[in-house]
Amino acid sequence: MRGRRIQTGMTMSERIELKIDGMHCDACVRRVGMLLKRVDGVEVEKVVVGGATVTAREGVSVAELERAVEGGGFTIAR
Repeated sequence: MRGRRIQTGMTMSERIELKIDGMHCDACVRRVGMLLKRVDGVEVEKVVVGGATVTAREGVSVAELERAVEGGGFTIAR
């Protein structure tokens, strides 16, 4: 998991790259994208088999992203 802080407009955001286990197909990619989009303050940039890149506004924790992904049956690679 990697993050980089960026400023978008008047607020700080962080670009976060997640490595995700349990994704095997396009349906998994769509599911993970949907799960991450449900997190308030998160913009999904890219989801591919094995990972995702999101931009999260300041205040959104990595733990929130982990809970969203793990709630769908996937795991965050450490």
